[in-house]
Amino acid sequence: MARLAGSSKLLRAMNESAALELLLDPGMLTRADLRKLTALSTPTISEVLRRLTEAGLVDVVGHASGRPGPNAEIYAANPDAAYAAAVSVRDVGTSGTPSVTAALCDLTGEVRARFESRVDFLATEPVAALAGVVDRLREQAGVPAERIRHVQLGVPGSYDPRTETIRLVDVPGFDRPGLVPGIAAELGAHVGVDNDVNLAAVAERRRGAGRDAENFALLWIGQDGLGLAIDINGTLLRGTRGGAGEIGYVPLYSPDSPHRKLDLQDLFGGAAIMDLARDNGISGDTPAEVVAAAAAGAGEFIPTLADRIVVGLAAVIAVLDPYLVVLAGPIAQAGGDTLLTAVNSAFQRAAPLESSFAVTTIEDDAVLLGALDAGLAAVREALITAIRDS
Repeated sequence: MARLAGSSKLLRAMNESAALELLLDPGMLTRADLRKLTALSTPTISEVLRRLTEAGLVDVVGHASGRPGPNAEIYAANPDAAYAAAVSVRDVGTSGTPSVTAALCDLTGEVRARFESRVDFLATEPVAALAGVVDRLREQAGVPAERIRHVQLGVPGSYDPRTETIRLVDVPGFDRPGLVPGIAAELGAHVGVDNDVNLAAVAERRRGAGRDAENFALLWIGQDGLGLAIDINGTLLRGTRGGAGEIGYVPLYSPDSPHRKLDLQDLFGGAAIMDLARDNGISGDTPAEVVAAAAAGAGEFIPTLADRIVVGLAAVIAVLDPYLVVLAGPIAQAGGDTLLTAVNSAFQRAAPLESSFAVTTIEDDAVLLGALDAGLAAVREALITAIRDS
């Protein structure tokens, strides 16, 4: 009998999680809608909705009229049942941009709070700084702390989940062992960490040029750093220690300076772009300003920059053979279609390989959006798992 009871409990949990998934995605469904979508019986659907409503995960939000008989109740996920917070930490370098951007969304994905600010991580302990950021989000949205189920961090480095350590990061204090568990303990919530470029690819897959691609590589050309994200059928390739995609460290051999250590960062990173601008007489306070000015005019700056970018792209395409390469980050956005055209031409000259190229279509902060998407997915998965395990 225990075995039958266990099977019945599992089946009930599966039914509830299936209904909740449907209500989280399209939402606004009646019992009849859910019955058609799940092929469950009317009594089973009624019981599932009763349990989800009592658990505070689903609400009656209206009634459908125009049908024979009583008006049918319309159900939707309760947006206030749980929240996800996203925090993007930047290595500011020479860009002058805010060092932290943050946002909070409810269970339906609606953003309830968002801000950006400067944080001096030389003078502020990271745990306290990030706890303060999440508290500010919570206060701005008027959300109880216990309702924030997941905090997703985007960092300019790689995250090793085995050791819970952030590596290859220049933000002071962020490579300290025990930092991530300390943040989780301080916040009382689950904390996820991912490379910022990986999170930009999450946003690109859901909202941008990668939506319909079987697989794609995202080359991030930032004001100060380079990065690569690899999306295989919606799954990111992170590597054993989280270091997959740290393309800026790829070494180069220079015939002119055989004893000088060079890498891709030295070829088309922010400092290299500023040097190239001086050589071509193009003014601008930041690499993005320089590229935007060059793209609006003529000259050899954009073709030369495209030739340099293709050195990195050729290596990526030769190894991965992606369906699509998305150029993203502030430099790619500043160069726009002019840079894209130049990259296409340079690639055709440089290598007997094939790929499609696109510039990101996301105009907002892609890292923050990707962190929100990843955090919301984690919250929803945790709720569904809890139902199955209850």
